[in-house]
Amino acid sequence: MNDDAELQIPDVLERVRTGVDAFDELVMGGLPRARTTVVGGTPGSGKTIFAAQFLAHGIQNYGEHGVLVTFEESPADIEANMRSFGWDFAKWRKEGRLAVVDASPPTNDEIVIGDFDLAGLLSRIEHAVKSVNAKRIVLDSLTQLFDHFLGDSAVLRREVFRISGALKKSGLTVLMTAERNAEYGEITRHRLEEFVADNVVILRNVLQREKRRRTIEVLKMRGSHHVEGEAPFTILTDHGFVAVPLSSLRLEQQSSNLRVTSGNPAIDEMCGGGFFRDSVTLVSGATGTGKTLLVTNFLAGGVAAGERAILFGYEESRGQLFRNAAGWGVDFDAMETEQKLKVVCLYPEAQGLADHLVMIQNLVDELKPNRIAIDSISALERVAADVGFREFLISLTSFIKKREIAGLYTATSKSLVGGETASEQHISTLTDSIILLRYMQDQDIMHRGLMVLKMRGSEHAKEIRRFTIDGRGMHLGEPFKRAPNVFSSGTPESYTL
Repeated sequence: MNDDAELQIPDVLERVRTGVDAFDELVMGGLPRARTTVVGGTPGSGKTIFAAQFLAHGIQNYGEHGVLVTFEESPADIEANMRSFGWDFAKWRKEGRLAVVDASPPTNDEIVIGDFDLAGLLSRIEHAVKSVNAKRIVLDSLTQLFDHFLGDSAVLRREVFRISGALKKSGLTVLMTAERNAEYGEITRHRLEEFVADNVVILRNVLQREKRRRTIEVLKMRGSHHVEGEAPFTILTDHGFVAVPLSSLRLEQQSSNLRVTSGNPAIDEMCGGGFFRDSVTLVSGATGTGKTLLVTNFLAGGVAAGERAILFGYEESRGQLFRNAAGWGVDFDAMETEQKLKVVCLYPEAQGLADHLVMIQNLVDELKPNRIAIDSISALERVAADVGFREFLISLTSFIKKREIAGLYTATSKSLVGGETASEQHISTLTDSIILLRYMQDQDIMHRGLMVLKMRGSEHAKEIRRFTIDGRGMHLGEPFKRAPNVFSSGTPESYTL
């Protein structure tokens, strides 16, 4: 490397993909080549995994060899930890595709520094880069360098800046990790970003409702646009770092005029001929009003039309869902045997919302269904704060629409006779259609009523229709002549049938 070499800055920044697809969307295609990115986070936030995935993706998918400089963990420990994600650092090192520089301090040794430089370390890094013809390099973690080397921190900053500059001039894309003291506050413990970083990325691991919520934020991207704000992510075995971008809902998808059946001819008629192929419908109602029955009809109608479907159940077990479906004349067992239906049942608390979303996306990409049902979406509200729940809904709805899948969500109303749910508040602007199921009292008799509140891009029936449920399913009757306010949670007035 030549410290005096001129650094050529291209007119348009070339991008280096990190292997975290959703993050690359946030930064308009990847990290700028030949620049330095500082990734800051508290312990356990995922910094080393993010950095390792950056190296692994370059080696596996682009033939870009890499160098890992470790100031904390031993190379053996890092290689063992990364194997669980499918990244064989030891094999790549033997093949000459990866070089590892062990810069961790000796155990129990405190190194006191006066007038010093890091010329020796730079020399080792230069040798490693040349030995594998590297294009990417990770320094993990610079905080350990500052913590273990005492003395003049300003001098140490100068030396790190010199190393960073030398690496950039050689065309290397540099990623450095650094510790933070808290989830919000100073970006890094030793304020590395102020003197060494072209780009700054923050990882957070905040405790909310007794569960951790991981997010990633691009704080700075010099000379380049990026999406602002936090985006959720998760860490999965065999996948690594998986981010979920809210920017995915860009309202760019085409809208289909093709209609598909709801599974109930009378509801199809009320909706102007059925649901649109790429639409998402919300069915809201109190417990026992027939939401799961509508889901069952929706799935059965698709299978009868030669389509494939997936049901994600968050309130009832497989046994209950299959028994209930059989009670309405629908054979879920036969549908699964014919590989026309996949039923997945989980407690919402089994994992975080980001993990639920990734699971749904992976199954959809694997099975390529024409229909998807979530029963119920309001059950997932229990495991996240409002902002996390809305992020989940935005990302899920965007994903379904982009895949041109017919989607159906159910939400449980907060009272037996009506009232808007938090699910409706969060998703009313995202869904294409809303169907309300309500209990409606006439003196000492309780009836059920159904209305199509909204259907984007289509005329629909405006009346509230009475319906009954028996062993053959749901049957819609005549409209109520006069009905109470179906949105009120108070005591309804009498009305005429």
